[in-house]
Amino acid sequence: MPPRSYVSSVRNAAAAETRDRVIEAAARTLREENIARFSLDTVAKAAGVTRLTVYNQFGSRRGLLEAVFDGIAKAGGLHQLADAMAMADPRAALDRIVEIFSAFWSRDSAIGRLQDAMVTDPEFAEAVRGRNERRRKIFTALVDRIAEKGTSHQARKDAADLLFTLTSYPTFASLSAGRSRDDACRLVQRACHAAVAALSNPSA
Repeated sequence: MPPRSYVSSVRNAAAAETRDRVIEAAARTLREENIARFSLDTVAKAAGVTRLTVYNQFGSRRGLLEAVFDGIAKAGGLHQLADAMAMADPRAALDRIVEIFSAFWSRDSAIGRLQDAMVTDPEFAEAVRGRNERRRKIFTALVDRIAEKGTSHQARKDAADLLFTLTSYPTFASLSAGRSRDDACRLVQRACHAAVAALSNPSA
């Protein structure tokens, strides 16, 4: 039994290493090539493996794109969102969340290509929209903490939707033209402050 377990462990480690290599090759391809050239064949060649290996690992182009997104999210610090949401001051938490997303959107040029992929791959677009909805849920929860008693449901929804839009990749990419990441981040933070200001005075 021990020898078989050892062989299985070695095989699993090799498979994990291959998977990581394919994901890195896919991310590199997204950074260097037009999204139209992104395919299982192209990535397999870049990773030095067969197309069948890539297919067996990810199942489809969409599966590979999602794996790249997951890898970038993990490396890009989105795990810090939980700590930000645990902050006692919800407005301080809001500023911190904007910082986290500003750093994430600016970290890797492959993110822009993943956004482009949404145009050419409807299934992947659906998956990304699902991920984005997690961000909306974060802001919905934060707005509920900021809003004073008596604030209408519509006012809360409007604020959450504004925060969701202000922290999106397209907004950050647009504001980053001619600005540093920090300047774009501060601009978004100010806009977010304005978006939640009415929540502190619902009767106004």
